[in-house]
Amino acid sequence: MPRLDDLADTMLHRARASGSGHSAELIVHDGVLRQTVMGLRADTELAEHEAPAAATLQVVSGRIRVLKRGQLAEELTPGELVSLTHSRHTIEALEDSVYLLTTVSGPPRERDARVA
Repeated sequence: MPRLDDLADTMLHRARASGSGHSAELIVHDGVLRQTVMGLRADTELAEHEAPAAATLQVVSGRIRVLKRGQLAEELTPGELVSLTHSRHTIEALEDSVYLLTTVSGPPRERDARVA
């Protein structure tokens, strides 16, 4: 698996080149667990959307603002983590930014829950 800092550089390059100003790459897909590295160009926004059953966002580089419905906005810098579980939220890039989104989509299926 590639290093997170290398992926961050790639995602930022793709976001800067994209007309939408964002990029994403799924790096872990294991049962219900998903981890996605996402890049956002400065002054780009991901419009309000619903989070899955469980989700966290950790900033890798840059500075972002997370606006959860009905709560004060949180400004995050590298290393900071926020829970997005079951919350409608908007993500704004205050500068070119990369973050790691970790989600759990639902209860594990029986075959995923087995221990070897």
